[in-house]
Amino acid sequence: MTTPLTETTATLSKVQASQMIKLSQEGMMAGTWGAATMTLWFLLLDLVAGHPLSTPHRLGTALFHGGGGLLPSAPVAVSLGLVGAFTATHWLVCALLGALAALLLALAEQNPNLGFGVLLCLVLATAGLVGGAMMCAEPVLHALAWPVILSGTLVAAGAMGGYLWRRHAHMVIYP
Repeated sequence: MTTPLTETTATLSKVQASQMIKLSQEGMMAGTWGAATMTLWFLLLDLVAGHPLSTPHRLGTALFHGGGGLLPSAPVAVSLGLVGAFTATHWLVCALLGALAALLLALAEQNPNLGFGVLLCLVLATAGLVGGAMMCAEPVLHALAWPVILSGTLVAAGAMGGYLWRRHAHMVIYP
């Protein structure tokens, strides 16, 4: 008598696990799009300025060494280890944010009344991350122009949003 109940529960948990794996993969792909876009954006700006990899090096210095030694417009010897560590950390943060965004969008797909709240939450989270970075990373703002970081964040958010928009093209949002 308990066999059908056990089979139903096992099947249900397999379906839920499959959906969570799909959401995690979708979020990690969105995060990867965001991180790659921002990395390419910084590389492009650094190449135009004549000092490639300077921005991730300075951001890595601020993140891992507290910003000591950051001077505005001073030539810097780029550490590939520091650039790689910052890039990996940045990708991890973007992947986690992408997974959170995918989860929130999945909830909004099930209940369209949550859609506007999810959108507002994502916009406020982006603004909070940029604002927090501007408040906590004063040495970076002296070494880099804040529009570089803000534009990079907006480009990355656009890439993540574009990927998720395509994946949830038929989503309905009620105000």
